[in-house]
Amino acid sequence: MTCVVSFNILAGGYNVRERNSKRTQQICSILRSVDPDIVGLVEATHPHIHEKSRVIDEIAAEMGMQLIMGGDATHAGDYQLALLTRLPVLETRIHPRPGILNKPLLEVIVKEKNGERLTVFVTHLWAAFSKGRGGNGLRMREVREILHILAPLRAEGKPHLLMGDFNSLAPGEALRASELIRIIAQQDQARLASGDDKWVSDGIPSLNNVVPPPLRFLNPLLRAIPRSQILCNLFDLAASLYAPRGSVRLVQEAGYVDCFRKWAPTDPGFTCPAAAPAGRIDYIFSEPGLAKRLERCLPLVMGNGIPASQASDHLAMTATFANEITGTRKQRETNAVTSQS
Repeated sequence: MTCVVSFNILAGGYNVRERNSKRTQQICSILRSVDPDIVGLVEATHPHIHEKSRVIDEIAAEMGMQLIMGGDATHAGDYQLALLTRLPVLETRIHPRPGILNKPLLEVIVKEKNGERLTVFVTHLWAAFSKGRGGNGLRMREVREILHILAPLRAEGKPHLLMGDFNSLAPGEALRASELIRIIAQQDQARLASGDDKWVSDGIPSLNNVVPPPLRFLNPLLRAIPRSQILCNLFDLAASLYAPRGSVRLVQEAGYVDCFRKWAPTDPGFTCPAAAPAGRIDYIFSEPGLAKRLERCLPLVMGNGIPASQASDHLAMTATFANEITGTRKQRETNAVTSQS
């Protein structure tokens, strides 16, 4: 078996509003619950924290895994990607595309336990929700470039995965936008209560980060939505129609298999925010040949007694692949996927 995890660990694994305390143990508890061979990490570093023993270094040491860092962030206030693995690393490449990719695409080739080469790509697409159509055009441009980079592997049918935080929904999937607004409004209230004009970034957006400037006069109404079930229902419907889905659609149209959707055709699988999951934006995509080896795929809501919300604002997504093609499992473990209504 090869167990893979995609995990946005939020702000390099630091509680930046709590004197930069670390979430090392909470993150490790989530990871140990599935004993992964490969972990793709988003927001693996924090740009303003430069201590020698980073959270990512501590996680690698505690998990007994090799750490491969992604490329430098494109601007001073951004995060890096990383990958952890206990499998032999054969090659590593970083694909910077200034002006196109928000963060350089990380490529790592490992040798699986069955002796096969597996190429893993880790990405973190633009958030930019306050841009036109929620930043959809920026992310679609990124995905077209990523698909161009992956094209030789597709043409040769070589086993490979693309995973990370896509900041986008899949076509046809639900969005509980009122939950997002509730969390964001709570963070905005905490920001105001702190009296700190230089509120430090921990990756959780404010309303101004997600609402386009011409529409920010509606912010008071948005803050009122969570207090009314009728408004929540209407807002969820409107947001689902507006929500950007183009980048995930492009990946699907290129022939990649959404591992979670293959494993759980009807489960929502929401991954963010972890405290009140409202949408699925974290994915593990597989080329079709590798997808035939898929054993299971699910978001991790708990790890060794630790709620996932204590580890990050995202749920980690994990997928397990058999050493050889066994077909899709007909009988699922009854507790494999936590139902989210």
